Amino acid sequence: MSAPDAVSVDASARGGRSERLRILIVAALGLALAAYLLGHIGFRAVLAAATSVGWSGFALLCAWAFVVFALLAPAWYVLQPRASHPRLAVFIAARMVRDAVSEALPFSQVGGMILGVRAASVLGVPTRLAVGSMIVDVTTELLGQIAYVALGLVILSARAADNPLAHALVRSFLIGLSLVTLGGLGFLTLQHRSMGWVSGKLAARLLPASAAYTAPLAATLREIYRSPMRVVLSVMVHFCAWTAAGVGTWVAFRLIGVHMDVASGIAIDSLVYGVRSLAFFVPNALGVQEAAYALLAPLVGVGKEYALAVSLLRRARDIAIGIPIVLVWQLVESRRALARRTRGGAAADPLDLGES
Repeated sequence: MSAPDAVSVDASARGGRSERLRILIVAALGLALAAYLLGHIGFRAVLAAATSVGWSGFALLCAWAFVVFALLAPAWYVLQPRASHPRLAVFIAARMVRDAVSEALPFSQVGGMILGVRAASVLGVPTRLAVGSMIVDVTTELLGQIAYVALGLVILSARAADNPLAHALVRSFLIGLSLVTLGGLGFLTLQHRSMGWVSGKLAARLLPASAAYTAPLAATLREIYRSPMRVVLSVMVHFCAWTAAGVGTWVAFRLIGVHMDVASGIAIDSLVYGVRSLAFFVPNALGVQEAAYALLAPLVGVGKEYALAVSLLRRARDIAIGIPIVLVWQLVESRRALARRTRGGAAADPLDLGES
């Protein structure tokens, strides 16, 4: 190895260590905030509320998460060109892998997207189509989530009309939402008008080995955007999926004995998600999610201990679902690796964007 190469490798290693250290520090601060909130509000009260759901209630929450998966996957699926003839089941499995990695292994949101693309590719979707449709799906999901947070703001404004804190929060959210909306629409326009540049940048982020295949990826994006109604439908399905997630939050509150209507559950869930999105640099929004629940729930008449109980149930559900999915996927990858070695290692990796 030449001296410049050695310096480059050393600098890259130092950068990687610095990034890991930053993530660990931010995660530790988030955990400290969550611990403070639990101690301040009362750990016993929160734990009693969380465990009151019982195993059957917790199983119901886990089952509802699969309902949301079953809605999120079609939002990705509808973006596929008709000629590709993919199966919906492939995208359900790939979406489950994507979310499991992002939620159960909270140190890499991008890692979830990468493995989601890989899962779709391994299960039969041409890789350039998996990467291209993932890029568009992330964009349509953002737009669907913007609409979902806007719905939460409308509900909160109606339910807490006389609360000064609610008014201040609504104004702050509206400013942030306007900026994010402009950014999302700009990103969508950039994808549509500058396919080659966008595909190169995003492919390098989602799948580093794919950076050399920007031309076929740009062609895939053009093919997807040639059917704008598919893009609009993807946004609408994402909105429905996130609304279903809000219904799941309402179910969690009802299971721990809080009497509220569905609209209030949707309002809390949507705004908590909005806060989580702003705190994207915090691994899995540790502490931030708990603080958001504790701040928002009282605005619709829910005690903070119940809000933190729902936050803990949400994290427990994500782990209970995510870890088995990650383990199953690891088993699939191990079997594929063993099969390649058995064949002498000559088989092509499905993540070659040169595939048809």
